Amino acid sequence: MLRIAVPNKGSLSGPAADMLHEAGYQQRRESKELRIVDPTNEVEFFYLRPRDIAIYVSSGRLDIGITGRDLLVDSGAGAEEILPLGFARSTFRFAAKPGAASGIEDLKGKTVATSYEGIVAGHLADSGIDASVVHLDGAVETAIELGVAEVIADVVETGTSLRNAGLEVFGEPIMHSEAIVIRRTGADAEDPKVQQFLRRLQGVLVARTYVMMDYDCRVEQLEKAVALTPGLESPTVSPLHNEGWVAVRAMVPAKEAQRIMDDLYAIGARAILTTAIHACRL
Repeated sequence: MLRIAVPNKGSLSGPAADMLHEAGYQQRRESKELRIVDPTNEVEFFYLRPRDIAIYVSSGRLDIGITGRDLLVDSGAGAEEILPLGFARSTFRFAAKPGAASGIEDLKGKTVATSYEGIVAGHLADSGIDASVVHLDGAVETAIELGVAEVIADVVETGTSLRNAGLEVFGEPIMHSEAIVIRRTGADAEDPKVQQFLRRLQGVLVARTYVMMDYDCRVEQLEKAVALTPGLESPTVSPLHNEGWVAVRAMVPAKEAQRIMDDLYAIGARAILTTAIHACRL
């Protein structure tokens, strides 16, 4: 039975459960449940603190896990990313009082406060910067005001909380993070149970990204229409009862669907429909 770690709370928890449900896996009904078994799919889910998941997976006690890229790197655990999941995206940045620093080279000799000591210490070392790192749990924006540090490093989404604290980001991003699937470093990359799990999640990702588009067009406009909707391999084209017309079906990127519909209509296509894709295998 495949043993999988899933975030039990926080910004990763809900979207991870939704994706697993869309992939056909049973999920817990109450937030207090720490473990459930999905016998149909031969999977056992363990609901753990997101920060702990990389540690459990690296120990080999669990086969794979869903966590954040930032949490994996910060943990220093012997685990590796095998699939990005596209949600819970964030950017990790340095911030300080306006004018205090403009780039990472200005951090020499300074103290940086952060909740992600592993990420920051590693980034400073890789950049050849000799600076001190102070670990704080929770909001680190007050560290500068209270004199604990001259600089902070934290996840930045809109930057509103930093501006409210009188701080501004500077320099290049330390890292870009999102939810990912991880496994123990050196684990069997061809494990069939893991590969099946990954295919299901990849199917969900594709289903969320594409829609199925159907339309009718005249034969003489088919090449122009196919150029607009090439599909993944090629579109399906079927003759209609009315001579000179064909029906076309192809997967198109969801974010471009409205523009493609406009372009198809402009060349004479009609009965243009889009349908959501709930699951797929490519």
